[in-house]
Amino acid sequence: MKIIYDTISKIVLVLMFTAAVGFQAQERVVSVDEVKNLALENNKKIKKAQQNVEAAKAARMASDAGGKPTVDGSVGGYYFSKPLSNLIPEVLGSANLNVTQVLYSGGKVETGKRISSAAVDLQTAQKNLTKEEVKLSAETTYWQIVNAKEKIVLAKEYSKLLDQLHTNVKNSFDAGLTYKNDLLKIEVQQNEAQLNLKRAEDGLSIAKLNLAQIAGLPNSDFDVEDSVNGSFSSVLADREVQPTNRPELSILAKAVEMNELQEKLLDGDRKPTVALSGIGFSSFGKNVNPVNRKNDMQGFVGMLSVNIPIYDWGARKEKVKEQQYKTNAQKLEMEETQELLVLEVQNAVMQLNQSVKRIELAEKSLVQAMENLRLNQDRYDAGTVVAEEVLKAQVLWQQAKSEILDAKAEYKINEAKYKKASGINGEY
Repeated sequence: MKIIYDTISKIVLVLMFTAAVGFQAQERVVSVDEVKNLALENNKKIKKAQQNVEAAKAARMASDAGGKPTVDGSVGGYYFSKPLSNLIPEVLGSANLNVTQVLYSGGKVETGKRISSAAVDLQTAQKNLTKEEVKLSAETTYWQIVNAKEKIVLAKEYSKLLDQLHTNVKNSFDAGLTYKNDLLKIEVQQNEAQLNLKRAEDGLSIAKLNLAQIAGLPNSDFDVEDSVNGSFSSVLADREVQPTNRPELSILAKAVEMNELQEKLLDGDRKPTVALSGIGFSSFGKNVNPVNRKNDMQGFVGMLSVNIPIYDWGARKEKVKEQQYKTNAQKLEMEETQELLVLEVQNAVMQLNQSVKRIELAEKSLVQAMENLRLNQDRYDAGTVVAEEVLKAQVLWQQAKSEILDAKAEYKINEAKYKKASGINGEY
């Protein structure tokens, strides 16, 4: 009875282990939306951009403290040997507390706060731009994987056609009904088909590695769920289109704002600075107080300081002018970028519509190639054409099929580029 129990236990353990291994061996299947979301969560470029945002926020916090009073303290102990000990206590301890409040600085404190706040917005916009670029890169690589998978299927299907034709011609050659030259031509195409299959497999491996890096996947042991099917519609061209939600515009707008604020900051250097300081001190030592000869002494010093720029040979004025020129240059760059973004949208529209036309023509070519292959195969079977004609028809079919796969994958990629260019995916 114990032997039966032990045997059953071992069988159960083996089955459980086999099931676990089989479960782990299953490939993860991801969709294009899932890939983009993973990229937004895991991509190192986005994480780096977030660190820059956090750094800008920290700088803003530091700038916000600029208008508040500063408090500094110090504590010291001293020992003096002769002859100094004949004039001051041999052992002396002191403590100081310094409080300073800037009353007026030509608006530099408030301007500095506004600059640091604008810097946060700029870094946030830069992060948004990085996110859009990463999403486009992830989606582009995704459709490259889909296309590579389809190319592998096509290469295998084409190889089967060639193998079948090779078998028929080989039988004819063995029977002395055809020349070896016909057989060699088919074998050359077989070699080419195997090379295309290898290229497609290598392309798939590289694309999956790229996507794993972009999306932060642990490895390339995953599959994609889509195929290059679906609707492929064109979009209307609008010459007056104005791209919205483009982070590039936000970046440049904040850059202009920061340049204008920098002008005010430099202009503040030409204005007086008024500060109020108070220093409290306490000293301890033998007869340290010169008034009553006591061993301790406390006091307070108040000071109002006014720093007035008088003459610097025009250096401060020229710095302000320099910054004004930089601001004007930044404004011109923003205007030029707006024009280029409009052109980018129009180009994306044209590229997408060209992809639609390419698909339409490729589908017509595929229908024609399939009919051509059918007719030549029937004629070959009837003995009215040679094998070379069937071989040519198979090559045309393979080329037409490959063209339509490329055209559909191109459409998906151009569609993603169009959405990015027009700001459709600009969700921040």
